[in-house]
Amino acid sequence: MPRLRRVPRAEMTDPVVTFFNDRLVPDGSADDGTATGSPGDWWSVFALDPKIFRHCVKGFQLYRESSIDPVLRELGQVRAGWARQSQFVYSQHCKQLRALGVAEEKVRAVAHWPVSTVFGELERAVLAYTDALVLDGGRVPDEVFAALAAHLPDEQILELTYIICMYEMHATMARALRLEFDDRPDPIVEVPAPEGYGTRDIADELAG
Repeated sequence: MPRLRRVPRAEMTDPVVTFFNDRLVPDGSADDGTATGSPGDWWSVFALDPKIFRHCVKGFQLYRESSIDPVLRELGQVRAGWARQSQFVYSQHCKQLRALGVAEEKVRAVAHWPVSTVFGELERAVLAYTDALVLDGGRVPDEVFAALAAHLPDEQILELTYIICMYEMHATMARALRLEFDDRPDPIVEVPAPEGYGTRDIADELAG
């Protein structure tokens, strides 16, 4: 379950919080889940602080004014979710790619895009730029930036950078707070030694 308290619908008083909760969570209940199949606890946990909630949804509303091809935007968001290992961000934006008519082969190829042949030059530039932002902390090689700038004006590169970084933040927060599909055990755990292994020094054995 999430690491922070979920705000019950009866305690939600901020009009922006209640608007989004009632629109996206069936029957307004914190336990019903959403139409996309997610638990819906992002909305009820972020409702703890209406200031943060409002800031987040204003960021989402950027889409209405953005001039970027929505497929490019979603490719960046899907890859950001995959790279930051957020099952929630990755899953939700795979759905959105499909809603935009992107072929299943291309959706699945985001995970291994460097060896895939299904992406065009600009799409590959967006994916490489996303990796530089998320995996390399913003260290973008000149060649990657040049490939992006060959297709997009400065204003769209700024928007794309903001959106990708925003979703890296959401991916990180979802994992830290165990929200939505990121409410899962850490996959890296010790596999116990066989019974009777004791305190054998395997390094000594390997060294001969």
